Amino acid sequence: MSKINLNPNFEKAALRGEPSYVWRDGQQRRLELILKAAGERANGTILENGCGVGMYIGKLGESGGKVFGLEFDHERTKEAGSKFDNVINGAGENLPYRSSSFDLILSHEVIEHVADDQLAINEMVRVLKPGGRIVLFCPNRGYPFETHGIFWKGKYKFGNKLFVNYLPNRMRNKLVPHVRVYTSRDLESLFEKLNVKVVYKDILFGAYDNIIVRKPRFGKVLRSMLQFFEKTPLKIFGLSFFWIIEKK
Repeated sequence: MSKINLNPNFEKAALRGEPSYVWRDGQQRRLELILKAAGERANGTILENGCGVGMYIGKLGESGGKVFGLEFDHERTKEAGSKFDNVINGAGENLPYRSSSFDLILSHEVIEHVADDQLAINEMVRVLKPGGRIVLFCPNRGYPFETHGIFWKGKYKFGNKLFVNYLPNRMRNKLVPHVRVYTSRDLESLFEKLNVKVVYKDILFGAYDNIIVRKPRFGKVLRSMLQFFEKTPLKIFGLSFFWIIEKK
């Protein structure tokens, strides 16, 4: 990704994503999916690769596993480390762990932000034990909104922007140079040369908790309708890919 200059108020949100600060229905739903994907691995050694302020670390630890957190941002590392053990500052492209260390790795809306997503994927596979699993969430290019804002006439415009991700790459990447978005084929290409198998693929809509806070009735109807679409071909318009990858 190209180097960009941002208003400091938006720098983290744009370049590194915005972590979960409040545990709500959306986080709980994804936690249940993570634990189902993990199976008995949830009792083993777990890495949250890109842990933000540590929301998932605490919840994953409740299942009996030993959870480690890695976070690129210094301030977020400090906040997560004030609450949990085994949290360190580092980059996903150079994980400071020995090979075959983890039974489970959670990568939750992170790879779109790293400098080199292929290297970050390679590193996760390296530190995963044989039979271990990566649980991966990342943005789906089919979703009608770009959720990370855009650059327009040299200024960053925060918020959801309609149809940006449907533009050709050259145009899309000028508007959104700070974050990637993926097709199914893009993800396949990241794993195709590695010693792994993809054991599950899905596309999820969001929980729309922020809308529900402002407009409860409308938000709950919207959530129910869109999550129903996950069972139909319309899931191609979902918010995020949810993949489970196992090391051979």
